[in-house]
Amino acid sequence: MKITSLTLFHVRPRWLFLKIETDEGISGWGEPIVEGRARTVEAAVKEMESYLIGADPFKIEHHWQVLHKGNFYRGGAVLTSALSGIEQALWDIKGKYYNMPVYEMLGGSVRDKVRMYSHCHGYGNDQGLGQESVEKAVSTALSKKQSGFNALKLSIECPSRHVDTLAFVERQIAKLAAIREAVGSEMDIAIDFHGRISPAMSIRLAQAMEPYYPMFIEEPCLPENVDALVRVANSTSIPIAAGERLFTRWGFREPLEKQAIAIVQPDLCHAGGIFESKKIAAMAETYYASIAPHNPLGPISLASCLQLAACTPNFLIQEHPSMDSKWDLGEGYLRHPFQIENGYIAVPKGPGLGIEINEEILRERSFDGSWRTPHVFHEDGSFAEW
Repeated sequence: MKITSLTLFHVRPRWLFLKIETDEGISGWGEPIVEGRARTVEAAVKEMESYLIGADPFKIEHHWQVLHKGNFYRGGAVLTSALSGIEQALWDIKGKYYNMPVYEMLGGSVRDKVRMYSHCHGYGNDQGLGQESVEKAVSTALSKKQSGFNALKLSIECPSRHVDTLAFVERQIAKLAAIREAVGSEMDIAIDFHGRISPAMSIRLAQAMEPYYPMFIEEPCLPENVDALVRVANSTSIPIAAGERLFTRWGFREPLEKQAIAIVQPDLCHAGGIFESKKIAAMAETYYASIAPHNPLGPISLASCLQLAACTPNFLIQEHPSMDSKWDLGEGYLRHPFQIENGYIAVPKGPGLGIEINEEILRERSFDGSWRTPHVFHEDGSFAEW
């Protein structure tokens, strides 16, 4: 079998899908994307195309090594994301050829269903900006609980100053306290700091949040300075999660060695793909850390995450964007969209990624890929982390 073509699709709301075809009529799908840089990733995939055309799609590890290491300069968001989508599509092809799910080729399933968590916010916009309505956030949390979820994730207000006011802290705690009271103690509540908080403020916030028993704090500060993450982790009993902006197992080595994070969050569309994230999870297991893959993307990303969750012992919980349209679950995009029942998705049984793409919908929802990451500014006009 040989690879014959790579085709890319920019689809709404901000996703990039990849189809790899072969001379035996088997095709595979992946999701190579950097949010806000989709057209740049598209160019990177096209640069890798000349190596892949005519190649054996089954030699996944070999191709990964060549594409990751072969151009001297390695890693980074764009190149590793392009490689991630390619890797997903190759596993999809291989699974379809052997008529088995990807997780069967990676050791077999260790669970029957995958626990999911839903986003929960009270913003008046879809970008997570400004102050939230506590009443709306509580209403959202209760509706998620009623639909069967047993875990939610909140976000911290944006923007945040490096050293913010007592009032800022009080607003964050008021929201958390209100949601905790509304949903009770059986529901897990995670909190995403989104790298927008300084280490000093993260320590203050974490101490104030401890009485409400958060499941984890995500990206309490940016991950470039691992020692800063260590300082936050050592200041609180709340587990620290991070990893959406880390790439390959080499990016996770130092945070794990220094025990800066208790929960690793590789993004399977950024960190190197399915098998690379499996390796990251195995590294984490040796430090008694768990894995909760990051996923703010589309149904191909989710399908890849489910394959990893199925065969990974230290898997904790899976994110999805929680879109009202359910596009992230594959509504329209997949012939058979994923279904969440009582907070879980059943482990897929189909071959490869276990999905069938509706290409007519891809054409209907196509656009030029020009989505841009929101830019946020402080009152004085200076840049703020989103």
